[in-house]
Amino acid sequence: MPKPKASVPVTKASLYSWVFYRNTNLQVIVIGVILVTVALRLVPLEMSKRIINEAVGMKDLHKLYLYCGIYLVSVVLAGICKYIINLMQNFIGERTLKTLREKLYAHALSLPLNFYRKTSPGQVISYMITELIPVANFIGSAVAVPVVNLLTFLAYFIYLFYLNPYLSVIAVAIYTVEVLVIPPIQKRFNKANRERIDNTQRVSGLIGESISGVHEVHSNASIPLERNRFQKALQSLYGSTLVMNAYKYGIKFSNNFFQSLGPFSLLLIGGYLTIKGRFDLGALFAFQAAYDKLYQPWKDLMEFWQIYIDSAVRYQQVMDAFDLEPEHELEARGRDPYILDGSIDVRNVSYVVGNNIKLLDNVSLRVKDGEHVALVGFSGSGKSTLALCIAQLYKHTSGNVLLGDRDVNILSKQDMAYNVGMVAQHPFIFNGTVRENLLYSCDALTLQGGACAAGESPSLDKIIEHIQQVGLFLDVLSFGLRFTVDPEEYPELAEAVIHARHELREQYGEDLAADIEPFDKNEYSRYSSVVANITAGASSNPEYALETLHGKEFFRTFLDEQELTEPLITLGADLTARTVDIFNSMPDKNSGEMLEDVLKNSPITPENFDDCKTVAEHLERGQDLHEGERALMLELALAASPGKHKLVHLTDELAERLKAARLPFRKLMDTRAPGEFDFMRWKSYMRQRSIQDNIVFGHVKHDSAGAEERINQRIMQLLIMEGVLEQVVEMGLEFEVGSMGDRLSGGQRQKIALARVFLKSPRIVILDEATAALDNASQKRVQSVITNKWHGTNTVIAVIHRLDMLVHYDKVAVLKAGKIIEQGTYEELLERKGALHELVYGK
Repeated sequence: MPKPKASVPVTKASLYSWVFYRNTNLQVIVIGVILVTVALRLVPLEMSKRIINEAVGMKDLHKLYLYCGIYLVSVVLAGICKYIINLMQNFIGERTLKTLREKLYAHALSLPLNFYRKTSPGQVISYMITELIPVANFIGSAVAVPVVNLLTFLAYFIYLFYLNPYLSVIAVAIYTVEVLVIPPIQKRFNKANRERIDNTQRVSGLIGESISGVHEVHSNASIPLERNRFQKALQSLYGSTLVMNAYKYGIKFSNNFFQSLGPFSLLLIGGYLTIKGRFDLGALFAFQAAYDKLYQPWKDLMEFWQIYIDSAVRYQQVMDAFDLEPEHELEARGRDPYILDGSIDVRNVSYVVGNNIKLLDNVSLRVKDGEHVALVGFSGSGKSTLALCIAQLYKHTSGNVLLGDRDVNILSKQDMAYNVGMVAQHPFIFNGTVRENLLYSCDALTLQGGACAAGESPSLDKIIEHIQQVGLFLDVLSFGLRFTVDPEEYPELAEAVIHARHELREQYGEDLAADIEPFDKNEYSRYSSVVANITAGASSNPEYALETLHGKEFFRTFLDEQELTEPLITLGADLTARTVDIFNSMPDKNSGEMLEDVLKNSPITPENFDDCKTVAEHLERGQDLHEGERALMLELALAASPGKHKLVHLTDELAERLKAARLPFRKLMDTRAPGEFDFMRWKSYMRQRSIQDNIVFGHVKHDSAGAEERINQRIMQLLIMEGVLEQVVEMGLEFEVGSMGDRLSGGQRQKIALARVFLKSPRIVILDEATAALDNASQKRVQSVITNKWHGTNTVIAVIHRLDMLVHYDKVAVLKAGKIIEQGTYEELLERKGALHELVYGK
């Protein structure tokens, strides 16, 4: 069989080529074990005949024990051999699946971006994960199953012929009829199975698309629309699966019928021959046993054929889906990667898509080494398309793009990595830590033999320098301040944090009075929840999590003993009535935004709002609340925070009673679960609280605009004085950003992408509205770094949305309808009073 080679694209390799790819020696061993297994399978048949004829018939106990012993040993050895075959099949299949996925994944990543506009993430995932599993199972069994069953079938037939030639011919004739009946059904099954696979992929694609675009689904309230699309796809899958299974069970019925027909014929004819004395009883018994066993390899071969057809269809569909050639070589073959100067020469470039739609039309632009050029224009003018063509992300249709003196179309991806860096308007952030995302470009370049400007493994100082340049430093510090640490593991840090707590209160207490509500054991904290006021602490044990205490029997008993249950239920009921009344007074009660605005001032959530409406109706009618409704009111009351939830009306008398419950609760927990709760103590580090909570020792007033940033600025100064700032920042760099960076804001994602390219500092930098998500101060900071650090050394092509930034660029190119309609310095173009003047000042 031909083997896949490095020079042969993975999509061109045949299914059977993977059977022997790095597996030839193993397959030879499998065949050897199979030969032993087949021989061992014949032994019990011969022993059965001899036991009946020679041992039982002759009443010879010695032969009975001997033949039974040989029978048992052969069965055990055959079972062991079969176990070995199965293990080797699985090993071959799984190892080949791993290799196949690796090669296909690498190939998929090299495909043009247009491929991913036509193929959803869900389809790619389905192809690489789900659809390849049956293919791998087939590859693992492709040699063992047909060889073992063909040899077993042949061995049994020879044994049958040895026992009685006439009966053996009849036995084979029955299977011949089966061969004529089943293939037509199998053909229809295969067609139905292909339709099922197509529908399965369609359903997977819809799921993947909806999950990827779930923010858009929610923002458009399009859940019913997506549900209808999914139902239609699911109905097609349901129908095709039913049809496929109908043929599948038809095949099983045919197999069972012929399996039963064989013994009937053999018993009739064999019984007749035995009665006539032309066939001994032991031979008839052995023949019947051999015939029964003859069906199993036949059945396995039929099933193997079905598996082969199914796997071939799946394999071909997967390979057809990815059967595209990469537009550019991945590596610089036979040479070192080019080190280019920063000049760019765009000559008569056009980019055509779809039905002859020209996104770029005969565009020309010259950029000197170290020059900074801005691309501007109305939406759809082609400025981003031009930037992407220069970055080799789009392959232009005609013309030339020269980087240095090399055409971008002949440069490998490795060449581009050595010379070009890019920041997109909506940069992708990978699942992992902040540090891993910051070093993504450097790590990729280092892996290909290149050198990052910040060093092969950038130091913490270098990373801090660059995150400060893009305004990410306070964000990373904030991430670090959210970490919880064990004071026994970090004693020096814990000591520094406690000292910083005292200094924050002493030095900045008055300045931050509007931003922080300090904890005082003698005062009720209005910016923390009711349950937090009662407990005055926290626990890492889920059994004692503040969010779930309302459902714990011991806590409900404690509230009863403190005579707080009824007042809290009343508080929850009052809060519910207020919230529902305000919502009912809204002009558009069907608006999700209206509900969201109301619930901002209440602990009620969208999930339990309908239940709260029911409670409000019962309260209005003067009805008593049932146990479930009382529990809900208690839950709401415990979650209520007057400083955050403006609809909460907490009386001074109830606040005093809640505050008075702190000491009894501490005594309860010291008895019930010593050490599980970390209580607020001025001179102690609270291991269950974050570093920030330990320093603030209170609550941030989140209704005070910019409070957290001002607090973190002060904390940063204190951590510098304590000598632990870098340690906290390093913790922040280990913050997990979530899937696609969903734990970050849009601005934080862009800052990470900017710092990523700053760390790499490539000769050519392409910025596609790279500061669009940043605030004005951050934009100015980033632009200052670009201008002061890179001007004259790094060539910059920037798609600009903030026109006041154009003064920092050597040249401005204005695009309209895919053409550059004017270019020159910012001042020159304004003096012309042309397209740029119109963009800046309007008509």
